[in-house]
Amino acid sequence: MSEQAFRLTRIPTLKTVDAFRSHLASLGLEIPCEDSIEKGSASPIAQPIAQVQINGKTIGNRIAIHPMEGWDGTTTGGVTEEMLRRWKRFGESGAKMIYGGEAMAVRPDGRANPNQLIISEENKTGIGQLRDVLIAAHRERYGTADDLAIGFQLTHSGRFCRPNEKSRWESRVAYRHPVLDKKFNVTGDEQVLSDADVERLIEKYVDAAKVAWDVGADFVDIKHCHGYLLHEFLSAFTRPGKYGGSFENRTRILREIVQGIRAGGNKIEIGVRLSAFDFVPFKPDPGRSQPGKLGPGVPEEFPLPYPFAFGANQNDPLQFQLEETFKFAQLCGELGIKILNLSAGSPYYNPHIQRPAAYPPSDGYQPAHDPLIDVARQIFVVRQVKAKAPSGLILIGTGYSYLQEYLPQVAQAVLRQGWVDMVGIGRMVLSYPTILADAISKGELTPKFICRTFSDCTTAPRNGLISGCYPLDEYYKAKPEFQKLKEIKKAVGA
Repeated sequence: MSEQAFRLTRIPTLKTVDAFRSHLASLGLEIPCEDSIEKGSASPIAQPIAQVQINGKTIGNRIAIHPMEGWDGTTTGGVTEEMLRRWKRFGESGAKMIYGGEAMAVRPDGRANPNQLIISEENKTGIGQLRDVLIAAHRERYGTADDLAIGFQLTHSGRFCRPNEKSRWESRVAYRHPVLDKKFNVTGDEQVLSDADVERLIEKYVDAAKVAWDVGADFVDIKHCHGYLLHEFLSAFTRPGKYGGSFENRTRILREIVQGIRAGGNKIEIGVRLSAFDFVPFKPDPGRSQPGKLGPGVPEEFPLPYPFAFGANQNDPLQFQLEETFKFAQLCGELGIKILNLSAGSPYYNPHIQRPAAYPPSDGYQPAHDPLIDVARQIFVVRQVKAKAPSGLILIGTGYSYLQEYLPQVAQAVLRQGWVDMVGIGRMVLSYPTILADAISKGELTPKFICRTFSDCTTAPRNGLISGCYPLDEYYKAKPEFQKLKEIKKAVGA
């Protein structure tokens, strides 16, 4: 990484497709972008997925909404007005796959915050209401929900557990980590889950999948991404016993969850959201940070070899190495898993590779290079996995929100060229739920709603505030948290 000051070219300043392509060329990047937004049924975004059905449904278009972790549930993990509004907007979005909707903890101690949704018998009625509100909104706007698939993301936050206090880590981990332990208050081996602990946790995933089926979900996502617990187990090379070491052992949890779901007669479909690769943790460069101004991201000091990151080169963990990612996709096919939603890294320790942004969250760092480099990396990796994946596996890509005005044209291109099956969007949905539906129906976007990656949707919950789009959604602008967020950002220079 260059020590020179980095000057970002912001996407809204690139007024034409040619200007966008020229900027990509200047960076040496291959991100395909079509000349214009294609309207109507001819759009690649509007095409149904004919080759794979989810719970007997043919998915009606190529738009998926990623799961997001809410900080706005009740303290017992129940549903609130803010959640219901968010799920209604998911329904209005036009996406024909709701991939997770909400990150749902499978048990209370696995929450990343004290207000995260818990999927349990006690909360079944409220979770069913989320689904019902979404379907009603979708049917009212688009005429039918028969081609809409809804999944729930099942999670345990592992290293990032904060189930009781918003500011206190109560981490449970797969193994001791030489860099992350000190960042997340892992101080003793008792915080490492035993094999017996893992077996009990697997039962909770199986129970949660039963709740999901009971309330009408079409599938569940067994979350293996972003440094959360099951993703961490994929990099448990140094862990002894049946859940660590070999690839077979490090994927045993997934196999046992799937077996448990099927053994109980549950017919729910299954997907996995996977961080296809990971890097070492990053931090603001201390030599270029000042009070009230974060420095650009640089790697933390790390040992070599580095057997602590799935999908990374152990001898150069700033580079991906996809052999095990390809094996994981093959395993999904063998297990009858139908959806693989690919992401990268973690928002907690290397957010630039996971959610490319112009502006960092309050505990992050400034971009050290153009975020389009990180967008292109994710698109390239998904293309590689798609080329080797089983034919019955739907591949969803990530990292598109940073494309902003050019999201539809890039989405059209990657879909038309067969690099991916569905385009997934996350934080963009908070400000502009209908961005791709507008592209299909109108052939144009409404710029004032486009997410500019201010990262307030991350900064707010990281500081104990409810999650939402504070800059662009009037609903959140009117809340008292809006002013609190401004003060927090000013104090840290974000």
